Amino acid sequence: MTSATKKKIGIGLGVLAALLLLGLGIFLFKRQQLLEFALQKVKAKVEGKYPVVLTLGPARFTDLNTVQLDGVSMVPTATPDTLLRAQVVRASLSVRSLFAGRPVFSNLEISNARLTARQTRSGQDNYSFLYKKKKNQPAVPRDTANGTNYGLLANQLLEATFDNIPEEADFQNFLVTYRSPRHEATLTMPRLAIEDGDITGQLTAVIDSVENRVGVQGRIDAGDYEVDAHIFGLDRRPVVLPYVQRRYGARVQFDTVRVSLTDKDVSGEDELTVRGTASAANFIVNHPKLSDSDVRFPRGGIDFVMKLGQASFALEKGTRVLLNKMELFPELSVRRLPVPQRVIGKEINGLTSRSQLLAGVQVKLKVESAETQANDFFASLPEGMFETLEGTQAEGTLKYRLMADLDMNKLDSLKFDSGLQATKFRVTRFGRESLDKLNQEFPYTAYNDKGDSVKTFMVGASNPEFTPYNEVPDYLKYAIMTAEDPRFMTHRGFMEKALVKSAIHDIKERRFARGGSTISMQLVKNVFLTRKKTLVRKAEEALIVWIIENTRLASKERMLEVYLNIIEWGPKIYGVHEAAEFYFDKHPSNLNLSESLFLASIIPRPKSYRAGFNQYGEMRGSARYFHRLIAQLMARKGYISQNEYESLGNSVNFQGPARQFIVRATRDTVRTTVAADSSQYEPLNLIDLLGGDTAPDAGVNTGQEVPPAGQPATPPARP
Repeated sequence: MTSATKKKIGIGLGVLAALLLLGLGIFLFKRQQLLEFALQKVKAKVEGKYPVVLTLGPARFTDLNTVQLDGVSMVPTATPDTLLRAQVVRASLSVRSLFAGRPVFSNLEISNARLTARQTRSGQDNYSFLYKKKKNQPAVPRDTANGTNYGLLANQLLEATFDNIPEEADFQNFLVTYRSPRHEATLTMPRLAIEDGDITGQLTAVIDSVENRVGVQGRIDAGDYEVDAHIFGLDRRPVVLPYVQRRYGARVQFDTVRVSLTDKDVSGEDELTVRGTASAANFIVNHPKLSDSDVRFPRGGIDFVMKLGQASFALEKGTRVLLNKMELFPELSVRRLPVPQRVIGKEINGLTSRSQLLAGVQVKLKVESAETQANDFFASLPEGMFETLEGTQAEGTLKYRLMADLDMNKLDSLKFDSGLQATKFRVTRFGRESLDKLNQEFPYTAYNDKGDSVKTFMVGASNPEFTPYNEVPDYLKYAIMTAEDPRFMTHRGFMEKALVKSAIHDIKERRFARGGSTISMQLVKNVFLTRKKTLVRKAEEALIVWIIENTRLASKERMLEVYLNIIEWGPKIYGVHEAAEFYFDKHPSNLNLSESLFLASIIPRPKSYRAGFNQYGEMRGSARYFHRLIAQLMARKGYISQNEYESLGNSVNFQGPARQFIVRATRDTVRTTVAADSSQYEPLNLIDLLGGDTAPDAGVNTGQEVPPAGQPATPPARP
């Protein structure tokens, strides 16, 4: 190659380089202009959509396609209270889209950002404009006569969430604060990143003085509406749910929670079906109405098929709950009828308005468990929920079932059935407390309603006040069984009809107005459990009763014997021996029919034993009603003769120390007196509770037949 040729090539390359530099300069200049123009369009679009002033700081390219804004702020026009401020915002920008006039940003990075939300006492805030309905924007009806469509609402929320999640994002040193007259919240995020669908991050949340340090890991696919998130406490500390604690007074916490959403589908009837899983480790609940201590679920999870629709919610077939080693398969349907179809009425359901929470509610629940090894069953029970049984071991298998059907329009049609099915079941080792102590002499401690111990005494022959079963008159045995538990001698611990009737009555009264406990349940409550009325205690009571009754751990005769010797019959009066002496100055074996009926009548409210008598010691109308009703039922069953019933008087002769508390005045026989009856006392509705003319205990969970009318269900003789 000659020197002239080399010179020409050099000149050509120089010209090309100059042109490239010139083109690059023009490109960079134009690119900057297009960037500023694009940001102005973004500003105009945001300010056109929301009532805010968006301020964007100086923008520049830091490399070929990375844009950096030095400062961003968003201030609502209605108030000069800044909502969002960020020191640095970086994003990748497609150059091609920029020159095409449709800029596409990705790989969002925000550093040193502050999101500050506030609400004043007057209700003014700086954030509600973000979610308020815009003009000409269709919205899901929320309050119509047919009820809210939860399916459309949930679908709208899911799509809005997934559609606004960037594929790539990195938030560093992000501070979120919320202040209102009722709540305060501060969230500090050192870093939260989304990279190629993988989520990692951590945050410190202080909500209403409850602080949590939380880590987040997971994966998200926004296009397919799929997410798998793992949330856990940092520094080996649990995560406490703050809102539940403030709103309901309950402490709910966990070490880790994993939630995944695998599929969602909207049907033509605007019903949303969502499938996914949720699981938790070391999940703890504490509420005074639930339990007086922590209830802990070491491991649990659910694979759910959930359907949301018009005023309806359902867990459908295919849902599986795993509680440690026990599998449960629930099916739940909750629906609320449209307002015009809601029936109300004091006698129907106790409701007075169609807007009340329970008005028009229909609930159907079915739960079945897999057949579970007995040891796995006891090991799977939540800790702190069945403390008496902790450590129990057994042979055989157990299977649980439950069915409930509630229609508030027809509350009297309430259905409930629950039970354990056992196969070759046998307890091989008792847990924290031996249930077999019922068959032995044991110390019993009586407690008052506050949980304070009142007295301790032996239940057995070493106690001179212990009254053996055979020394208790039949009058008292039959009166108590007739009033408290008509099928005590034949059932297996429960009377479902009585429980259902009690539940119906309680719902109508909107309080715990009536109990449905059998003698077996009352015995277990007194011997093995505390006096606190909690849901956990009722569940533990039911399981202990089932074990005692279904393994024949103690005879009915022995159970009634212990019951009669420990129950309260007045202030600090415990056992039938003390009761007979306190009221009648007698040994229990000498009690007559009228005295036995009185003692049976005060068992539900022993401290109110004087309520049935006026100041002269004469029976009020309600007491006479109880007296005659129970005696009539006893005669109908053959416990007493018809002549004994007809000759029954309307008085009780108190000769013991109780007389001075019951008889507080002497009747003036000279002056005219008013009849002793008191009409202001409404008689007890025992005919309804006990079944009236029908078999009062029919339909309980036992295969044994009811004795024919007139034939007594004679207690077994002592062996």
